[in-house]
Amino acid sequence: MANISPFKALRPRAELAKQVASRPYDVLNSKEAREETIGNPYSFLHITKSEIDLPDDIDIHGAPVYEKAKENIDAFIQRSILFREDKPCYYIYQLVMNGRSQTGLVCASSVDDYENDVIKKHEFTRPEKEQDRINHITTTGAQTGNVFLAYRNDAELDTLIDNWKDSHKPVYDFIADDKISHTIWVINDDSVIAAVTNLFKTKIPNTYIADGHHRAASAAKVRKGLGKNASAEADYFLTTLFPSNQLYIMDYNRVIKDLNGLDEKTFLDKLSGAFTVEKASSAVAPAKLHQFGMYLKGQWYTLTTKEGKWTNDPIGVLDVTILSNHVLDAILGIKDQRTDKRIDFVGGIRGLGELEKRVNSGEMAVAFSLPPVTIQQLFDIADSGNVMPPKSTWFEPKLRDGLLTHLIYS
Repeated sequence: MANISPFKALRPRAELAKQVASRPYDVLNSKEAREETIGNPYSFLHITKSEIDLPDDIDIHGAPVYEKAKENIDAFIQRSILFREDKPCYYIYQLVMNGRSQTGLVCASSVDDYENDVIKKHEFTRPEKEQDRINHITTTGAQTGNVFLAYRNDAELDTLIDNWKDSHKPVYDFIADDKISHTIWVINDDSVIAAVTNLFKTKIPNTYIADGHHRAASAAKVRKGLGKNASAEADYFLTTLFPSNQLYIMDYNRVIKDLNGLDEKTFLDKLSGAFTVEKASSAVAPAKLHQFGMYLKGQWYTLTTKEGKWTNDPIGVLDVTILSNHVLDAILGIKDQRTDKRIDFVGGIRGLGELEKRVNSGEMAVAFSLPPVTIQQLFDIADSGNVMPPKSTWFEPKLRDGLLTHLIYS
């Protein structure tokens, strides 16, 4: 059963919450982070993307960057931009995007649960991305990035959270520049805290990583690295748990740098072995499973997978698997999407126009749009002990960094 704990969040003063709150560190690059913080010295990006306060040519994975993050978080505390809660609490985080609402519980989840597979995974991680978070957590003493977990919804838990929202005022309530609404309540009543803890311990057998595999893996490795010096706080990591019936998964698309030495005609001919290939008059957002969009040399195509080209096991039926097996591996020679530098991934929030832009610029040769994975597919794969191909799921809306941070040193 799921073992969660309240924690003393490091969080901003209410009047500064909107300015502090920042997009997750891994959805924007250093240049975008610099641009986003112009005129905003309170942005949490000064902590999560601290290279923005150093020379442009700095190695973003070098020790000075992590030391600058530590310097900045200490300064935010000293200047009372951030303060630490005086008792362990749970937090309710509601997001509203395009009129659609979802509400999660912010808590500390057990590293033991992660290691014992009570917290289910569906992706492998990249060592270099893990190491970046390990260095950041170890140097700052803070888990600044939230791990997004899902669970099969429970009516009693839903009611408890809804009742708290209805009977208490939020501590933060603002609309960010991207028009997404962020509202947070603090659960500070000991009896309610105990009830929440008990519901997860008795009624929620598993939680599932929806977004944040690297952050979760890094938290576990930080604890291991600390050994006997680890505090009790290092036994837990920052998470927000959402009921599955409220989640929205977007497409996660692919762009490829070259055609593996093939000319356009030969590439299209090879595709016809596994797909029906048809020219399209506009950008293709796949309308059904086993269908893909492809953008090549200024032309969109619809690729429809032929019967018999997939299997019905939890992994084989996925569209990311079909694309991987019949295009990326078989034709383009991309064997490991985690490490091959010829492939990049574009979250659906950026739109199909981003795929066209990347190809039209000459940076990439071809782009593929995919149908989104369903939450049931994610659960099925995680429960089976399998993993999806990397970058299979893109969840929106994203939690903001900086509103609730978990400190691992007492």
